Amino acid sequence: MPSHPPTPARRPRVLAGTSGFSYPAWRGHFYPDDLPARDMLAFYARALGTVEINHTFHRLPTPALLLGWARQTPPPFRFALKAPQRITHHLRLRDAAEVTGQFCTAVGGLGRKLGPLLFQLPPYLRCDASRLADFLAILPPGVECAFEFRSETWFTDEIYALLTKHRAALCIADSETLTTPPIATAPWGYFRLRREDYSQGDLDAWAERIRETARWKRVYVYFKHEDAGRGPALARALLERLGS
Repeated sequence: MPSHPPTPARRPRVLAGTSGFSYPAWRGHFYPDDLPARDMLAFYARALGTVEINHTFHRLPTPALLLGWARQTPPPFRFALKAPQRITHHLRLRDAAEVTGQFCTAVGGLGRKLGPLLFQLPPYLRCDASRLADFLAILPPGVECAFEFRSETWFTDEIYALLTKHRAALCIADSETLTTPPIATAPWGYFRLRREDYSQGDLDAWAERIRETARWKRVYVYFKHEDAGRGPALARALLERLGS
């Protein structure tokens, strides 16, 4: 019988952007000099397909705010939202069912434009598998959740197995102080690239890491906000390398 060539691995859909978009310092770099703040999101969404929002870390978004975001962006656009600090820093995932439910219900107002929810834990919170297991059990089904651990004590097989069981993503974060192991725990990936700048070689290496994990159907990547406005250019350069 004739042999058939192996089916090539399906490339993930990659959405890349920055952490935030409303930065006056980006005028003259990414935004036109005279662009009003009210038009920044619409301009941003014509260049990039996703943004990570920090506003939700401090307060729940109002329905009017979510509607405004949705109206200014095209249908494929996705918002990643950072979970409230009350959940991650004050309650530290304990006894958080009520506030987590309120948050998930509120952000549902984005409809199909809702992307992942990022639970960024404080650096001083060390590994506690039972704490994480209890919290994962209260998350509503169908909501994409990523967890960023900023203590290396969390980087264990037990934690990866818990995330995998609940289809939650290990946020792969890269900074001057800590880099998360590139472990896939969900059908989709979440990257936060937090260094001040990335060379062409750095971008090549990160593109290769994303390609290597064929398990992912979809990948979100967010570059750090900085005043020079390099983040959008870095996001587009990464997308070019990935053919997205």
